[in-house]
Amino acid sequence: MLFEKWRNLSENHVNEEAEVKFWEEFLRAETSIYNEILNEKTQIIAGKVCDLAKAYNTIPEYFMGFLDGINESIEMAQELEKIEEDTQINIKIDWEKLYFNMVNVEAHWLYGLKGWEDILPEDYRKRVIKEFNKTKIVVKEERIGRNDPCPCGSGKKYKKCCGK
Repeated sequence: MLFEKWRNLSENHVNEEAEVKFWEEFLRAETSIYNEILNEKTQIIAGKVCDLAKAYNTIPEYFMGFLDGINESIEMAQELEKIEEDTQINIKIDWEKLYFNMVNVEAHWLYGLKGWEDILPEDYRKRVIKEFNKTKIVVKEERIGRNDPCPCGSGKKYKKCCGK
């Protein structure tokens, strides 16, 4: 039910302005949660969802959104659909996987948080970003001209071979 509430909140907006307002508010709450977790180096998050939401100064639905976002970056994924406000959770964050996933979804406001400096070495963080950026480089395929040698290796001109 809580997961369903989160999905409804995140997907159903009366207009674009309401959607923008929702995401600004949620991302501010999410950033605040991550900021505290990173600064305190809290690798294990345990407790009732409603208590954790209160501890992180947010509402249970937003905390559920946080859990939805971090679920692929913890040692044992949670069955989000079964989590309710009074559900006791105990998750352990895999720092490297979390950082990698943040970079992969281009969440620069999260992977750029200062708290990462004391958790993962700078060279590791730079390498992850560099590897991700390589995946975005588009290599333009060279076009074969009619009079170029055929790429099949026959020795004939393209127009007389595979270009027919």
